[in-house]
Amino acid sequence: MPTIAIVGAGPGLGLSIATVFGRHGFSVALVSRTQDTLDRLAAELGEEGIDAAGFAADITDRPSLAAAFARIDERYGRVDVLEFSPSPGMSPEAMVAPLDATVENVQSELDYYLYGGLAAAQQVLPDMIGRDSGTLLFTTGGSSKNPLAGPPEFGNIAIATAALRAYVMKLNQVTAGTGVYAAHVPISTWIGAAGPESQADTIAEHYWDIYTRRDGAEHPYPAA
Repeated sequence: MPTIAIVGAGPGLGLSIATVFGRHGFSVALVSRTQDTLDRLAAELGEEGIDAAGFAADITDRPSLAAAFARIDERYGRVDVLEFSPSPGMSPEAMVAPLDATVENVQSELDYYLYGGLAAAQQVLPDMIGRDSGTLLFTTGGSSKNPLAGPPEFGNIAIATAALRAYVMKLNQVTAGTGVYAAHVPISTWIGAAGPESQADTIAEHYWDIYTRRDGAEHPYPAA
């Protein structure tokens, strides 16, 4: 059974992606900071007949992230799909406009988005390259692709997520033509909570389409 690891899993988009992939036969490894939350999400997925488990880690704490993936490996053997979508609500610094940007409040967002995404990729990418198989999907807000898409207060976040976007685009470039596929998903809409007919459920189907098509480096939602 293939496994998807969702880094930044929560009750909104993360749960919806887990549900979509789980219904297609995937086991689900949920990664975020709070084990109690992860256990509730895993139980909810279990009620749908989906094999899921939570592995607590902080993406800004590299050793804890590595330890979580070691536990994922022990339980599931390998990760076939990595989906990285940390919640903006977990960001350690408030959003700031460009005139208020400092090295410190931009650095904190780089730690969260760019280095968090890079660290997550490093947990699975060597194995994917070795077996020539795997998918990596990275989620950001729409301002990563178009800095003018959001309000000025997205200044430090736009800088950091644009850096993550650049990494993913280059990763797609170097893995093109191999069995490893990397793509960026900038979302330019309010997601809200998961549930019947929610926006999160609709967006999650977009991820399954990207996974099955394996075509192109970037897939905005709504479609550009």
